[in-house]
Amino acid sequence: MATIRMIVGADIAVNFTDGMFKGIYNGKQCHVSDIATVLSRAWSAGVDRIIVTGGSLEESREALAIAETDGRLFCTVGVHPTRCKEFEEGGDPEKHFQALLSLAKEGIQKGKVVAVGECGLDYDRLHFCPADIQKKYFEKQFELAYITKLPMFLHMRAAAADFCELVERNRDRFTAGVAHSFTGSADDCIKLLSFDNMYIGINGCSLKTTENLDVVKGIPVEKMMIETDSPYCEIKNTHAGVGFVKSKWPSKKKEKYDQECIVKGRNEPCLVRQVFEVVAGCKGINDIGKLSETLYHNTCRVFFPHDLDSAADALLAGNSTS
Repeated sequence: MATIRMIVGADIAVNFTDGMFKGIYNGKQCHVSDIATVLSRAWSAGVDRIIVTGGSLEESREALAIAETDGRLFCTVGVHPTRCKEFEEGGDPEKHFQALLSLAKEGIQKGKVVAVGECGLDYDRLHFCPADIQKKYFEKQFELAYITKLPMFLHMRAAAADFCELVERNRDRFTAGVAHSFTGSADDCIKLLSFDNMYIGINGCSLKTTENLDVVKGIPVEKMMIETDSPYCEIKNTHAGVGFVKSKWPSKKKEKYDQECIVKGRNEPCLVRQVFEVVAGCKGINDIGKLSETLYHNTCRVFFPHDLDSAADALLAGNSTS
């Protein structure tokens, strides 16, 4: 009988530059760096590709270095809204922009950089960076996308009106985008999907409440991607969608680290399967093979257009492996 192994395809958002994947929690070394172990678990769980997110110039450099260690890893280059002050901290915003552009071009040449980002607006955390600075350098990064012809990996928190206004003003300057880790309202979702080149990224933070699930139900699968945003945004036992979760891994606290177990409270790419399961469950989709094919097609259409057909064929082959 046919069995389904590769039911997820890709995790479009993993923060492998975070200290937790080096075994560091709140400044304390709790275990060894374990990205290789985490990746092994992901590949075994049916993850085919991972996009490592960059949130600053330095982080983007590190993300590219990590992406170069495995053919299935890719990355973004950009500046997170809460870090946009970095454009001005050196006294020369244009020089900072040119450094980002140079890094993006280097990564494109290596076949590793697949998007500009993580960029956008975050009005939940204005204490890190004021709104005017966020807006200025969010708009500046559309120029980065225009020059490189890359899609955009986007962040939107409590800022839908300004976010959509900036996207509208620059809609001809980028090929496509995904509003990742979406936690907005149904109205926010409708606004985003009014842009024909925009997709919605779903992770554990998108599935916390019954209201969240209702919003997810309304997102066409043809406009959706899935992610973990690990080591954050895990699906917790208190989340509304947890009843749909089928895949489980043994876990241990970081102080009792065991490479055969996931670290309790630290999200990782293998758990994108759980996101997939909640999306399928809350939408009442039984044909998970077809769902995985659609979600992966969306991901490849935006981030991997040059090998769209080969990626789809690989997914179909994996979903029919006996």
